Amino acid sequence: MISVAIDGPSGAGKSTLSRKAAEKLGYIYVDTGALYRTVGLKFSRIGADTELNCDINEVLETTQVDLRYVDGAQRVFLDGEDVSDLIRSPEASMMASAVSAKPEVREFLLEMQRKLARENNVLMDGRDIGTVVLPNATVKIYLTASAEARAKRRYEELCEKGVAVTYEDVYNDMIQRDYNDMNRKTAPLKQAPDAVLADTSVNTFEQSLELILKIIKEGLETK
Repeated sequence: MISVAIDGPSGAGKSTLSRKAAEKLGYIYVDTGALYRTVGLKFSRIGADTELNCDINEVLETTQVDLRYVDGAQRVFLDGEDVSDLIRSPEASMMASAVSAKPEVREFLLEMQRKLARENNVLMDGRDIGTVVLPNATVKIYLTASAEARAKRRYEELCEKGVAVTYEDVYNDMIQRDYNDMNRKTAPLKQAPDAVLADTSVNTFEQSLELILKIIKEGLETK
């Protein structure tokens, strides 16, 4: 099976680009960020804050996260409820960062991700796919962009969805999440030594997609 691992900071466009690239390649797309957002939503619903001052394993024992493909699109379910749209708020982003720093949560989701890669040609994006989840991935890409470019894209995305937010708040949340992701003790965000760097700061979506597909094609040719 072929596995493509795409890592990078929040707002780099991983999900959108990965979904489209997987579609063009005919691979299964796995948005691991959505999994962590979903677990974060569960903790939010029980009243936990970002410090997660609760019995994490006890909460996970009553948590069911599923990936399903509806009309070719990935949807994520929490305890049987489709929460694909609910997990895209700035608050969900911060909770995702909080839960992803916990070894118990990472272990909870790890086997699900690896099983998908064992059974399918996959394109998987996240923070530690090439370094931890799929260390032997066929192709590894580290997708990034400047904090300003990422914040601008996320701000415009939220505005289109009617979310009342300021650019300054989005930018500050982005900087804080970068810090949290890169400095957590468990599986911090970093570029794998054998990953190809793809900086899309000044690219259009089409240019970024072309770059990703080019890197994947060249990576497969060398295997």
